[in-house]
Amino acid sequence: MGGQGIIHRYGPWLNIDRSHPVSLGEGNTPLIAAPKLAAWIGGGAELHIKYEGLNPTGSFKDRGMTTAISQAVTEGAKAVICASTGNTSASAAAYAARAGLKCFVLIPDGKIAMGKLAGSIAYGAQVIAIQGSFDDGLRLVREIAETEPIALVNSVNPARLEGQKTAAWEVCEQLGGMPDWLALPVGNAGNITAYWMGFTACGDHACPFTCGHRTKRPRLLGAQAAGAAPIVTGKRVDHPETKATAIRIGNPARWEQALTALKESNGHILAVTDVEIFDAYQAVARLEGVFCEPSSAAGLAGLRKAVVSGEVNLEGQRVVAVLTGHGLKDPDSALAGSGKILAIPATRDDVLQTIKVNG
Repeated sequence: MGGQGIIHRYGPWLNIDRSHPVSLGEGNTPLIAAPKLAAWIGGGAELHIKYEGLNPTGSFKDRGMTTAISQAVTEGAKAVICASTGNTSASAAAYAARAGLKCFVLIPDGKIAMGKLAGSIAYGAQVIAIQGSFDDGLRLVREIAETEPIALVNSVNPARLEGQKTAAWEVCEQLGGMPDWLALPVGNAGNITAYWMGFTACGDHACPFTCGHRTKRPRLLGAQAAGAAPIVTGKRVDHPETKATAIRIGNPARWEQALTALKESNGHILAVTDVEIFDAYQAVARLEGVFCEPSSAAGLAGLRKAVVSGEVNLEGQRVVAVLTGHGLKDPDSALAGSGKILAIPATRDDVLQTIKVNG
């Protein structure tokens, strides 16, 4: 199964079996300069946004899913399973369909954006809604994968991180070097772990570039939702709550690895409120024309909060903020935050009068 995705491009530097690649052409997402958003954040940084919402199923999860599903096919799997807050389920379902595998996904009942659920169903997965949290779902799928012939494709699977770390290499290539800071949302903590894997590989034989950046690596800034911030508070959250559904996780699977990445990068992690997340979500769309899902904007909200509080100094720094998912993953949030759509008679005068009143 072909495709010019990340396995094709970075295969020799990925610790997976590449004999049966399953690809949808993932990766190579744009890095977009965002000067107006930088001014909104403040602090005098040169800001770029890594728009991972332009992966095939609309999220960064595709990077790890191409490697996880490819590895599963190589090992003879006939079915895959995952727990998800939405993006993982859609990605797993799409790549399983591409590979001809059955896919089972567990989601927290009523706690998933409709755009993500629609994708999972359209790609043919069997979606099972549980009366519990994502953490309950992850516990269940781990138990099932231990006893049944089903491959687990959550980020506890090392093959997932192998694919996701390629985003760090793309950032370096597109930027022409390492950023000073990389900001991103933190939910299950697989992505922050994977980015650090990619950055720390730079300059040695585990990296595709002879970039010589071993002595200069970015500082990481992670942002968790205030109602689901176990890494920030240092304690598990049994009933996580946030409207940023993709990061509504109370016990991250990669908690310890995230702490290591933050410590080694001299990084920073903080909690942001839903109000701060949605302010950033609206700002990136209205100032830069980039539509992301609300959870994606947590990193931007974290940057702004850290600058305002004086916790970080971004003056003259090159900063990359990762937007993890496309806005069409959660259209309800966009519609809920908009003004009332006016319905008027279909006449020139009525249209002009409306433009004048609202212009």
